[in-house]
Amino acid sequence: MSTLRDMRARRRQRLRFQLHQKKSAGRPRLSVFRSGKHIYAQVIDDLLGRTLAAASSLDKNLRTSLRTGADKAAATAVGKLVAERAIAAGIKEVVFDRGAYLYHGRVKALADAAREGGLAF
Repeated sequence: MSTLRDMRARRRQRLRFQLHQKKSAGRPRLSVFRSGKHIYAQVIDDLLGRTLAAASSLDKNLRTSLRTGADKAAATAVGKLVAERAIAAGIKEVVFDRGAYLYHGRVKALADAAREGGLAF
């Protein structure tokens, strides 16, 4: 019987395969990692193997303004910040990589905020 960790890994691999083969078209991906206490986002260029822009609820300028790093308000702030940093790096179009997480709650709040910040996906 598969464990929860194995099932998450399979979902993540399946989504990553779909992004690489079908949808990416050479665009960088906006990858989201959600822990129990914080949320992180990175814009990654897979061809170069480099992180082009990143933001998290641990950033100094966000930490003071957030009550906690594990709610929708934190995800919204991180989404706006990663969009701002990506646009400053010259990136306007990305592919959204939600990992093994459902597109709901904090992940959806981050994606919506990144769209409002100017990223297209």
